[in-house]
Amino acid sequence: MNDASPTQSINDPVALQPPLGAGSVRLKIDCELNYETTGDSEFIFLIQAALHNDQTVVQESLRLDPPIPYRSFVHEPSGNRFLRVRALGGPLQVQYNAIVDRSAGHPDILAPEVPVHAIPDEVMRFLLPSRYCESDLLGPVAQQMFAGLPTGYSRVRAVCDWVHDNVTYQIGSTNATTTSNDVFSQRMGVCRDYAHLALTFCRALNIPARLVSVYAHFDEPPPDFHAIFEAFVGGKWVLFDPSGMAPVDQVVRLANGRDAKDVAFATIYGPARMVSMSPVLTCIGGSASAGSDVAAPVQSASTAVAA
Repeated sequence: MNDASPTQSINDPVALQPPLGAGSVRLKIDCELNYETTGDSEFIFLIQAALHNDQTVVQESLRLDPPIPYRSFVHEPSGNRFLRVRALGGPLQVQYNAIVDRSAGHPDILAPEVPVHAIPDEVMRFLLPSRYCESDLLGPVAQQMFAGLPTGYSRVRAVCDWVHDNVTYQIGSTNATTTSNDVFSQRMGVCRDYAHLALTFCRALNIPARLVSVYAHFDEPPPDFHAIFEAFVGGKWVLFDPSGMAPVDQVVRLANGRDAKDVAFATIYGPARMVSMSPVLTCIGGSASAGSDVAAPVQSASTAVAA
């Protein structure tokens, strides 16, 4: 049931790559995940570049060692691409390589907020509290800090600036159960905690917001997945990175969802443990727009969940 990609293999000659469009950046993904399984284990991965209108998958390849069967499927509303793998014991290596063209653009800093009555039906769920984003609990705080600010893009930017300036980036300070309320209380976290807190404040202000997992380039710490978020302003989704770690027009999106539970790069059912991971993103052509939002260092976009 191997699902072959409709795009070219990553090993095709560079000459086969189409010309890079004006204002775009060409990014290369080299992702390797290694696991040790001691019995029947089911993996659900979200490591393939998502189908989205701001990025084009030029080439990609997927390799499993041992070469066991897998199944791929796309969640059409989100563009998230799922990979299901069953391992019956022993080591498992997953390699995903791709070249992705990312269209760059300047954000509309005058984008208005959308009144609740005009929010599209499919977007409404991103106003609700979720597992890691308790917008109901933090609602009074968000109203006190941000309700009086000019609305629209600038208010989301103000939320990001507050989170960036008041939360200390500290690897190991949070875990797989840490919520946005916890982060607000302890004022420490990693990239997903920054994104969770910022999008929680947005929802509490009646601005739809959702988590986005991405590949991003970092000099330090070692390569890892990254988490940012997007807010629905001006009638469209706009990316923000409150951690300040990477320009949002130089990332490759993997998945979007209500919070980290929806976008975990690996969900595991069975006796398996991760041995190593290396998701590397390299810019190989083009230049990013000057008006991009930026963020800081990274842990994982979401932790693997074992069940």
